[in-house]
Amino acid sequence: MKRARIGIMAAAVFAVASLAFAQAKPDFSGTWTLDAEASGVTAPPAGGGGGGGMGGGRGGGALGNGATIKQTADTVTVERTAGENKVVTTYKLDGTESKNTMMGRGGTPMESVSTAKFDGGKLVIVSKQDVGGRMVESTSVWTVSGSTLTVESTNARGTQKRIYKK
Repeated sequence: MKRARIGIMAAAVFAVASLAFAQAKPDFSGTWTLDAEASGVTAPPAGGGGGGGMGGGRGGGALGNGATIKQTADTVTVERTAGENKVVTTYKLDGTESKNTMMGRGGTPMESVSTAKFDGGKLVIVSKQDVGGRMVESTSVWTVSGSTLTVESTNARGTQKRIYKK
């Protein structure tokens, strides 16, 4: 009888721990706008945030001036503008590869291969692009707290931190 109670208690603890882990994944959905002052940058021009995708490339950084993010259980989709172009990037959240086409310098399309997965309450996106015959890798770490989204992007040029508000 005592063993049965211990088994039931262990199962209950496991169920609660599993539920807490499942709830640890934040929801990044919403329309986000760059907080230039909090990010320590001069705001990019309207529609800015040229190439570089989510890895923190040129322009306004990870999301440019801002973006609309839609999240499901399986994917995160980012819609933003870069100049006159609408850019849509989709990431699978299970750690498998996602392929997206981005505009590089001079309007040349570039394929970006990314993996995205949760690390506790953070979303970690690792992207690789062939830029002029050399492979460039970047890592973006997303965290959200209330109406603030923080994206910390690291590549060969260093790390930049951008703050976005809903």
